[in-house]
Amino acid sequence: MDMTDSDFVHLHLHSDYSLLDGMCRLEEAVEKALQLGMPALALTDH
Repeated sequence: MDMTDSDFVHLHLHSDYSLLDGMCRLEEAVEKALQLGMPALALTDH
């Protein structure tokens, strides 16, 4: 499989809602995913 033709989705992402475990803001993660052409994100806060 040619990786340039595949869709990539991060399946482990903690936002700033995960106390002491994540630092990214959800809005920034969504914006970056759109810039990179990612079709989706998986948010795994706890």
